[in-house]
Amino acid sequence: MPIKFIMATATPLFTPRHVAVIGAGAGGLVAARELRREGHQVVVFERGDQVGGSWVYTTEVESDPIGLDPKRRVVHSSLYNSLRTNLPRESMGFRDYPFRRKEGKERDSRRFPSHREVLKYLQDFAADFEINDSVRLHTEVVYAGVEEGGKWTVRSKSIHRDCVDEIYDAVVVCNGHYFQPRLPHIPGINSWPGKQMHSHNYRTPEPFQDQVVVLIGGAASAVDISRDVATVAKEVHVAARTVEEDKLGKLPGRDNIWLHSMIDSVHEDGTVVFLDGNAVIADFIVHCTGYKYEFPFLETNRVVTVDDSRVGPLYKHVFPPALAPWLSFVGLPWKVVPFPLFELQSKWIAGVLSNRIALPSEEEMIEDIEAFYLSLESSCTPKSHTHNLGMNLAQWDYNNWIAAQCGVSAMEEWRQQMYIATSKNRLTRPETYRDEWDDDDLVLQAEQEFANYEI
Repeated sequence: MPIKFIMATATPLFTPRHVAVIGAGAGGLVAARELRREGHQVVVFERGDQVGGSWVYTTEVESDPIGLDPKRRVVHSSLYNSLRTNLPRESMGFRDYPFRRKEGKERDSRRFPSHREVLKYLQDFAADFEINDSVRLHTEVVYAGVEEGGKWTVRSKSIHRDCVDEIYDAVVVCNGHYFQPRLPHIPGINSWPGKQMHSHNYRTPEPFQDQVVVLIGGAASAVDISRDVATVAKEVHVAARTVEEDKLGKLPGRDNIWLHSMIDSVHEDGTVVFLDGNAVIADFIVHCTGYKYEFPFLETNRVVTVDDSRVGPLYKHVFPPALAPWLSFVGLPWKVVPFPLFELQSKWIAGVLSNRIALPSEEEMIEDIEAFYLSLESSCTPKSHTHNLGMNLAQWDYNNWIAAQCGVSAMEEWRQQMYIATSKNRLTRPETYRDEWDDDDLVLQAEQEFANYEI
């Protein structure tokens, strides 16, 4: 279906609102599209010099490589030069804007492309839906707060002007959560003499030439970076919570990568001691330990707080009951297929703001949140995993619930099966899953569906 036709046949206008969207990454771009489709007036604030958010690569790193100095100049990109997606492009794209292979200069047609190709996809999306007209680049939101009467004051500054205040009906927060490093507690770290870095500031392996490196973490970035660093390092020792005992030791097929349990302690002579009893004298510790949620511009009189990576209270990870629907968040869940989830959340927000979709009462939303928190406690899920939808079918149930609220079709079955197939393939072929796979039948299903969209 041609894009212009999709936009021309948008849902009839209900109540238009003046909406501030904070951030022009994938979440902010699709939020802007859905809000405009619903008839709202939208301004997107982006502190960077282009759209794309966390998919904009820079060689810049922060002055404090572990991100503890509050006075450091914050660099929002966490991309490393060699990064390729860990999801196939078919499942990764927005539902009605397929992430198709494109030939041409500087295009990456691989099924698991580089970060540069994802950025180009987002730039194409912004151009095709004419979102760039609504984006203010080089413009940072320094304050967003609710005023008497329920309106929102948004204060922003740019390279062109000092701070200016504007009034909006609603604020949609899409500032991402991959820029504020989360660090573990390690006994003895303050007197350990080696160098440290959070993966947020990792770009290329050259600084680790001939070094003994300890890398903490077991998620996708840790796997990628450990292999990248191993191309130049003397030794790489990976410490992770989830390593099975029979997998400890040297990584099969690798001469200089070892897997360990978590770090027990570090010492003044440079020794790093692991819980499995092994120890190494290391030059470098790289923390691939995730990120904190942070909204330094947001003032809600503590209606919304961040406590151990739980942003709350939020109804379905989106709406704070006391401020709904005038404040909302896109993109908090993790261990998900992000772009389609952002799209559904944005459809929901846009429909609620126009009064086309009704939210439960404030009391009902609070009851739902309390029941959700109790379910996490009863399953021994830590508070820091409140927004983790990677367990079982959680993200698909969540997506389909929002789709039902919006009156659109449930998430495609092939997309869910492709995600499952990729997860299994990543386990069985950790080194080559991006280039070898067994789900061509699902690729065919996806491509048949993509034929419905003219792009």
